[in-house]
Amino acid sequence: MTRTRRMPQWLPGLLLVSPSIVAIGVFVYGLIFWNTRVAVSGRHDEISPYRFDKGENFVDLWSQPSWPGAVRHALLFTAVFVGGALLLGWFLAFLMDKGIRWEGGFRAIYLFPMAVSFIASGVVWRWLMNPAPHERAVGFNQLLDKLGLGFVANDWWQNPRWGMAAMAIPAIWQMSGYVMALYLAGFRGVPEDLREAARVDGCSEWQVYRHIVFPQLRPVTLSALIILGHISLKVFDLIMAIAGKQIITYVPAIATYVEVFDRHDPANGATIATYLLLAVAVLVIPYLVWSVRADRR
Repeated sequence: MTRTRRMPQWLPGLLLVSPSIVAIGVFVYGLIFWNTRVAVSGRHDEISPYRFDKGENFVDLWSQPSWPGAVRHALLFTAVFVGGALLLGWFLAFLMDKGIRWEGGFRAIYLFPMAVSFIASGVVWRWLMNPAPHERAVGFNQLLDKLGLGFVANDWWQNPRWGMAAMAIPAIWQMSGYVMALYLAGFRGVPEDLREAARVDGCSEWQVYRHIVFPQLRPVTLSALIILGHISLKVFDLIMAIAGKQIITYVPAIATYVEVFDRHDPANGATIATYLLLAVAVLVIPYLVWSVRADRR
């Protein structure tokens, strides 16, 4: 009993979380350190030594023909995916907030795609967005052809210019329900007293949403933007399931896989992974700083 009383109060808590601390230290920060070590080395094959190359890999990567295209594809995918998921999720949440019958059932339906892995949904969407025309058409092209809208049928993700915009459609379908849940929580978090006070002051229903409700959703929008942004930057399994390693859907995550496992160039693969880490940090770190300052206020 005396020994138990002498035990510091913080020790049980430390013992409880210590396995997680060790795991994070080894498998997150340890692997980040190892990846950075490989990225700044000259190990461009599996037998070369880890000699320091003064960061030349980060510059030389831009001279590779496929890398600038991969960056453009990632930016296009991110813009369409993030914008589409935010708009669709917000719209669905707005409809839910207005009050509909069987709301619980609709919430489950909208959230169900998130429970499906990107690999599984990618296999289905590969068939839906099959670019085969007319008599060989399947999926959306076949549906459009039967509706007499065959002229609208297109080559979807195989379009060299806008293929990545079509590739964002499955991702929007899969993540918009999650965004809806975030926005719906934001809508329901606005006190009804504020809405009633605005109505008493003569505001129309649209003015209530515009001046009272929507401004309250800025933190939700920021959180959703950060989550969707980092998902889009490191998207891999969805693209691999639909298009594989084709150059028209080449993105940094695919490039990392190709450099490490196909070309057996660990240094280039680690360099691309470091670029991805920096891109995600650009999104996440400002959000963390903003969150800490908001908590302090």
